[in-house]
Amino acid sequence: MKIAVLGAGAVGLSIAARLSTLCDVYAVARQRHVSAIERGGLRLTGLWGDDLYHFPCGPDLPTDDYDYILITSKSIATRSICEEFGERFGDAEVVSIQNGIGNEEIIREFTPHVIGGMIITGFEWRGDADVHVSVIGGTANFGRFPEGMDEPVRRLAALFEEAGMGAEANPLIRSALWGKTLYNAALNPLGAIMNVPYGSLKEEHAWQIIQQVVKEGFAAATADGVTLEWKTAEEYLGHLADIQIPATAQHRSSMLQDISAGRVTEIDFINGAIVRIGKAHIIPMTVNTVICDLIHFRESMVKR
Repeated sequence: MKIAVLGAGAVGLSIAARLSTLCDVYAVARQRHVSAIERGGLRLTGLWGDDLYHFPCGPDLPTDDYDYILITSKSIATRSICEEFGERFGDAEVVSIQNGIGNEEIIREFTPHVIGGMIITGFEWRGDADVHVSVIGGTANFGRFPEGMDEPVRRLAALFEEAGMGAEANPLIRSALWGKTLYNAALNPLGAIMNVPYGSLKEEHAWQIIQQVVKEGFAAATADGVTLEWKTAEEYLGHLADIQIPATAQHRSSMLQDISAGRVTEIDFINGAIVRIGKAHIIPMTVNTVICDLIHFRESMVKR
């Protein structure tokens, strides 16, 4: 089996490393990571085990017939990646393993073979080609987008499971993607704004904000025809407080990591997507709008 990983940062390189033990993998990554992997391999530590991995990678994608092409970039890069490599998708199954809402819709403009992927795992850079897997918040999900099940989806989930990454096939992947977006919208930007790990966000005043973020997100998803795993926003908030935050309590927000490094965040595909979809259904999106503005403010201050 041949797999390509596009936009391979900490997430993509870690996935490529684990999959390389089972199949032929090629990762498209930044030159500094490519050079480091060529010199000494990718060092992976943490909850996926401590090991060194060697696999081919480069700044461009070799022309070949791939079974799966995984897009693991930040959501803001999805369109540019598809524009650059779309002609090479061929008959490959193109899989989005990204944050937020809207990535799969972009990919469908370039190929009909789209699989949605949802993974709640924390990855932290420790250096060039050196990644630490810090938290695992649940099992990865894969499904035909926007919904459905078939053999390529089952085969991919089984491959991830065999590679030690904990995965299952899900015929309602759009629901799973929205579930992860609620989690990200509630914790990621607040963790960045306040510079605290997720566990600190159960504090009373932070939790008041989180409740409003989730209620607006739940209303937007429901109005957009998404059947979520939880019947009410309150039911999801209980799951967030009792299961997800404890499992990822030590994790530091990816938005915080982006802002600290002077990079643009994915806020427009997370809370911004909630705002966009909610407003399309004439639903007030007050708190999520403020959260977006605060993150964009932090981004602008770093750029100065």
